[in-house]
Amino acid sequence: MLPKKVQELLKKQHYVIVGNHSAIQICKWTKESIRDRDVCYKQQFYGIESHRCCQMSPAVVWCHHRCIFCWRAIEYTLGNKIEGKIDEPSEIIDKCIEAQRKQLIGFQGNKKVNWKKLQEAFRPKHFAISLAGEPTIYPKISELISELKKRKITSFLVTNGMLPEVLAKIEPPTQLYVSVDAPNEKIYKMVDRPVSGCWENLIKTLKLLPKLKEKTRTALRLTLIKNINMCQAKEYANLIKMAKPKFVEVKAYMAIGFSRKRLGLSFMPTHSEIKNFAKEISKYCNYKIIDEKENSRVVLMMRKDTKDRFIKL
Repeated sequence: MLPKKVQELLKKQHYVIVGNHSAIQICKWTKESIRDRDVCYKQQFYGIESHRCCQMSPAVVWCHHRCIFCWRAIEYTLGNKIEGKIDEPSEIIDKCIEAQRKQLIGFQGNKKVNWKKLQEAFRPKHFAISLAGEPTIYPKISELISELKKRKITSFLVTNGMLPEVLAKIEPPTQLYVSVDAPNEKIYKMVDRPVSGCWENLIKTLKLLPKLKEKTRTALRLTLIKNINMCQAKEYANLIKMAKPKFVEVKAYMAIGFSRKRLGLSFMPTHSEIKNFAKEISKYCNYKIIDEKENSRVVLMMRKDTKDRFIKL
């Protein structure tokens, strides 16, 4: 299903293609955790074990957007509908875990590895459904989440919010993220560059989130690019008040992958700039900084800290 050129590009970025339309990539923080060097901010913020996380997507090159900060080769996006054979959720999960093991097997010869963590890493307990593309384009996304639940595997699903009708009926993941990359429609069109979908769909999704709070933990992720969308703090605050999420992550754009050709290092905010902008947002809504991870240039905002932000695994 994936054209040869696209497969070659993904493999160069250390993606492992799974079936017809899915892929995994071993996260930097998985490798760091196995070596006992550091962990992902999601472990610090929510208790997700970095070494047991499988970073994947069931729609790796399908998306409504061509975001300027995306690390993927957006020129090779295949549209917003997966054509051809649709893989079954259980098959995707099995193959993702198998691919994860094969990618990590080489660490067995590394003397600096935490052996216990490595053995646990071969058996992922968390799926980050967010690697690339838009996961909700996969027509069996609910069944995928249900299958993960059956296997006692937690899931964080990240969406661009272009399919509110899917999110209204979706099997609740452990945590549902909505990417909010702009404070208003004008900047949204400049940053996310929608090919299909629109600002109105994002607003529908944000208005839907309060209704989903009974079913899942909700989060907004603000990816900020210096001198482009790191502005209009009050308008971001208005979107936060509309969505009423449990969590808000304010995170710096990172110059990695193909995004370096579109942007680059000069567009990466420092951690102090991210923190100051989050403080500016907090002036206009009742969310405040709860936690931060400086080397990831990210802060966590909540109305108030709660013990249940740490997931029981």
